[in-house]
Amino acid sequence: MNNKKYILVLFLIASFFVTETITLAQKDKVRASLRASASQGIGVDTDITIDYSRPGVKGRNVWGDLVPYGMAPGNKYSKGKPYPWRAGANENTTIEFSTDVFIEGEKLAAGKYGLHMIPSEEDWIVIFSNRNSDWGSYSYDPAEDALRVTVTPEKAPYQEWLLFNFDDLSPTSATAYLHWYKLKVPFKISIN
Repeated sequence: MNNKKYILVLFLIASFFVTETITLAQKDKVRASLRASASQGIGVDTDITIDYSRPGVKGRNVWGDLVPYGMAPGNKYSKGKPYPWRAGANENTTIEFSTDVFIEGEKLAAGKYGLHMIPSEEDWIVIFSNRNSDWGSYSYDPAEDALRVTVTPEKAPYQEWLLFNFDDLSPTSATAYLHWYKLKVPFKISIN
């Protein structure tokens, strides 16, 4: 076998092993809660984008159990401090506004925020945190809140995979909502 054929055979064998290694590594990175985003424009130049991961119900009791009411009890990741729910799975759920907006009538500056929630059986607290790049809510610090609003959840049809979307659209407003299991958590976003 001449040198060119020998090198070609070695190259093909090496390529096979590299491809198999990459394929196996990618399989290990597939998440049970897949990444998703929801976007909506309002007004002339206001864009809203929510980036999140979508956990499934998978037969679990969601509200009050998987997602506890109130602040979650502290654990080793939160160094014992209670923390809110990350409004999704994996990394922080984030929400970004291209211009200043009003959330439930309260002003919020343009920017990207960590979106956290404190659920209860009656009302939910929706938190817009200046800190937006953490894994989960374990490092949550209320001193970094840009805004907190209280909203009332609504009963909704069954939804297996957590979903963010927009409803009640008008030229200057939209109602963003989280929909999971049998519950919707809406919060109104508007501009002047």
